[in-house]
Amino acid sequence: MKRPPWLWILLTLGLALSYAVGAKAQEGGGFPTDNDVNSVAKRLYCPVCPNTPLDVCETKACQDWRAQIRDQLAAGWSEQAILDYFVTQYGERVLAEPQRGGFTSLVWILPVIVAGVGLAAMAEVVRRWKGSPSRAGPPSSATPATLPEIDSEVLTRIERELENTT
Repeated sequence: MKRPPWLWILLTLGLALSYAVGAKAQEGGGFPTDNDVNSVAKRLYCPVCPNTPLDVCETKACQDWRAQIRDQLAAGWSEQAILDYFVTQYGERVLAEPQRGGFTSLVWILPVIVAGVGLAAMAEVVRRWKGSPSRAGPPSSATPATLPEIDSEVLTRIERELENTT
């Protein structure tokens, strides 16, 4: 039984279409998953709740933002483009991690500087402790203190009293 040629054409078009859809989904052009949305959302803070990442907050504003991120990912926006969009709209306060440039670079540099100064101060204190003389005995460069002269009568009297006590 011979099949009509239009059936072969329809079958070929169907296979080509399914291949194109599969290739598009594989390169990221399909629907973004929750993991895709959350990978962007965890880098943003909730606009309503203080210090709450967008990926865990359940407020209406956060749900709307996650839906907007999903739409932007579906439209082919990159992760950095989405972050830049939210910074442009709402300011840098929405970022979970400050950008590393300009004045905000102090957030990254200052702890290193403080730790370095603290280590240098500790090293100086330890160096001084090791270099200081022991506290048990007199300093080696100091001259021994001279005892005051005791009168011979007083010395004799002390000796007599010591003999009487024994």
